[in-house]
Amino acid sequence: MADEEPTSIWMQPELHERSGPGRRPGYSRDQITRTAVGIADAEGVEAATMRRIASELGTGAMSLYRYVPRRDDLFDLMIDLAMSEIELPDHPSGDWRSALTLLAQQIRAAGLRHPWLIALLTSRPTLGPHLLRVHEFALGAFERIGLDIDDITGFVGMLNDYIHSAIRREIGWLEEARRTGLDPERWKRDYMGPYVRQVVESGAFPLFSRSVLDSRTAHLGPGERFRHGLDRILDAIAALITSTRPR
Repeated sequence: MADEEPTSIWMQPELHERSGPGRRPGYSRDQITRTAVGIADAEGVEAATMRRIASELGTGAMSLYRYVPRRDDLFDLMIDLAMSEIELPDHPSGDWRSALTLLAQQIRAAGLRHPWLIALLTSRPTLGPHLLRVHEFALGAFERIGLDIDDITGFVGMLNDYIHSAIRREIGWLEEARRTGLDPERWKRDYMGPYVRQVVESGAFPLFSRSVLDSRTAHLGPGERFRHGLDRILDAIAALITSTRPR
């Protein structure tokens, strides 16, 4: 009914149908979700419509709504499938810093494999089982330190904000490179370079000029830049742990 409250896809039993002679082919949420992810990876999340998924599967769009009732449900399933690729031990090690470094690198890898993931993940609240597994691991990294749960969730939020913003920035560069046909280094050298040189020579912005001429981090590769920023966030968290841990 139109006025029914939407129910989380994780609370809806999955429809199972048998295939066979005289029967319509049966599908599964996993099959539909993997097809959607493949389309989104290749063409963007906007292309992953039920009509397009149905075309890839050789069926009608309406038949798929019995398995995935709403587009929001499809997004939740896609996010969780991507998060299932994040490989983590069952429990964090005793070293919270190394555990969170591993987690951050895994999330970055998944975000780059699926360029739509971070934008979708940060635009909607979702709590699929694989996302919860990843979140539980992040929280668990601080479990042995003896922090208040509000401090723990605050630190995880700080970390996630950095990871997500860094990945979105990196993906933006990659998309601009595809659009212009210039890799990031050529874009900086051939497109922005002459203007930046003009700004530096003008002397109007001395601190900006220093950031161009003297900065080491400005010339790091994407992976090194991500790790450099991650280390600074973890340094900040370490300092905050020292100041907030009960004496």
